Amino acid sequence: MGKRKRKQSIQVDRNSGTFVTPQGQVLPAGLEKYWRQRHNFFWRFDEGIIIDVEGWYSVTPEIIAEDTASRIAQLYNQGSSKDFGRICVVDACCGVGGNAIKFAEWCERVIAIDISAERLELARNNAEVYGVADRIEFILGDFFQLAPMLKADVVFMSPPWGGPEYIDAPVFDLSSLPFRTSQEWIDSARLVSKNIVCFMPRNCDPVQLAELYPEAPCEVELNYTTGFFKGITVYYSDLALFGGSSPRECKRLS
Repeated sequence: MGKRKRKQSIQVDRNSGTFVTPQGQVLPAGLEKYWRQRHNFFWRFDEGIIIDVEGWYSVTPEIIAEDTASRIAQLYNQGSSKDFGRICVVDACCGVGGNAIKFAEWCERVIAIDISAERLELARNNAEVYGVADRIEFILGDFFQLAPMLKADVVFMSPPWGGPEYIDAPVFDLSSLPFRTSQEWIDSARLVSKNIVCFMPRNCDPVQLAELYPEAPCEVELNYTTGFFKGITVYYSDLALFGGSSPRECKRLS
């Protein structure tokens, strides 16, 4: 039998309210629970992945990102999840690259956009760790300004939710996003493609999500990992026609 990996331990400095990871990153104490889940966000975290403070609580769990990417690839493959999808996906707010990396593994081309130069560089670094940076075009800019000039097969959006406090509300207010409303995000995405995917808080109202794009079919998928309800993925237009709307337990595919 092989040796079991030793758990990496950290200690929070109560005076400064921070802790230092074994990689030397200084993080606020409130991010300790996220750091302990680091391999859920990036399976290859120990190979050089870097996440900034905002990224720790905004990156999509990798198992959900892969599930989404494999389904998007079906748009080209007409329902088969086994083959590489020869399509272009725009990640409108790529953050540290969690979703863009998975899209690049499953699809031919990815356009990853972020308004933060620092976060875009982290996304590039993390894509290099996974060996897919050559299939991603990284663009520094505001998606709302770029949308009229873009064309793609699919637009993916996981807009900033406003921090972990979002979960305290009984129902997440779709007009309360820090940057524009959900309706504005959808309207801009429609300039790029009719096929839109959104990863949203688990306390969203599914009816309100469907009403953001009433002209198109809509599937609201409840994403579970290891039995825990993590978030909602919403598929619009052609992407809504590939499956049912029952709760979905995401499992690792690769």
